Amino acid sequence: MEQRLFFIGLAMGAYAWASRRLAGTQALDTPTKVGLWHGLFCALAGFSVMLVVVMSIESRSKFVSVAAHALSTAELYPSLAVAAIAGILGFWRGRAAGGLAARREHTLAEDAEWSETVFSAVLLAAVLMYFVVQAFKIPSGSMERTFLIGDHLFVNKFIYGLRIPFSGRRLLALRDVQRGDIVVFRFPVDDVRELHCGSVQYGKDFIKRVVGLPGERVEVRAGRVFVNGRELAPEDYTQYVDGPNRQPESVRATQLDPRRYQELWQKHALDRELQEIQRDYFGPVTVPPGSYLVMGDNRDRSCDSRYWGPVEAKYLKGKAWFIYWPPSRMRVIR
Repeated sequence: MEQRLFFIGLAMGAYAWASRRLAGTQALDTPTKVGLWHGLFCALAGFSVMLVVVMSIESRSKFVSVAAHALSTAELYPSLAVAAIAGILGFWRGRAAGGLAARREHTLAEDAEWSETVFSAVLLAAVLMYFVVQAFKIPSGSMERTFLIGDHLFVNKFIYGLRIPFSGRRLLALRDVQRGDIVVFRFPVDDVRELHCGSVQYGKDFIKRVVGLPGERVEVRAGRVFVNGRELAPEDYTQYVDGPNRQPESVRATQLDPRRYQELWQKHALDRELQEIQRDYFGPVTVPPGSYLVMGDNRDRSCDSRYWGPVEAKYLKGKAWFIYWPPSRMRVIR
């Protein structure tokens, strides 16, 4: 969302700058010109408002090629429709006001002031969300008991360092990622057509707990997690809803050559090869440099690194920090 807000702010800032320039040259001196310029402002405003509304209800849809790396169809089409309607209404309103000099100047000045206000507010919000803190809503039960579906929390986005936009690099980290950290990240694939966990996950935010650090060898045996050959200490935050009903150890026989297994896992292709069998018997794999192996606390109901591979550092957004809603669950996350 922060990237969308950033570009909304830039668009409004460009409109405000152009409006001041045009007002100084008296270029908007006819009803038609005023109508077109006011219509453009209304279209921008309508598109932006609708885009934020759709993002806020977390619509998910498959991507189309014209917007594959920017907007989903659920975001693009409604926003364009509202922009078109608002633009047409704005054109007629601006054209009606353009006949009289006083009304023309008032309309154009009002548009410039609103666009400057939106530019400042939205750009500030985008910067805060990108670098400092972001709100996140738990969408599934993969982290139960730690989080419940519908919990709202804040994500600390500077603890692992300030992200340099569009580079995947970070500066001024307060500390490194540690085992046990609950992290929010963008799903670690860049192909908008890839299917994982039963659907397209490109661009979605996930939340999981870090289990394996770079260079560590991780394995799951009968649901128990081993790191570098030693079983992890009892994890009181995990739950196994299937109880003792583990997958049979015989599933190991269907697995691949260890080198091929590591290659597929590291390339986010293991789930396409093995489907669901790696829940209770997974690995061993070695976590690549600059990457992390993550799992959900609800181990029997979590689609995580056991299936789709490591999370590279460039996809990390931050560390879960504080549950702020509902009030009865308000607390700092440990």
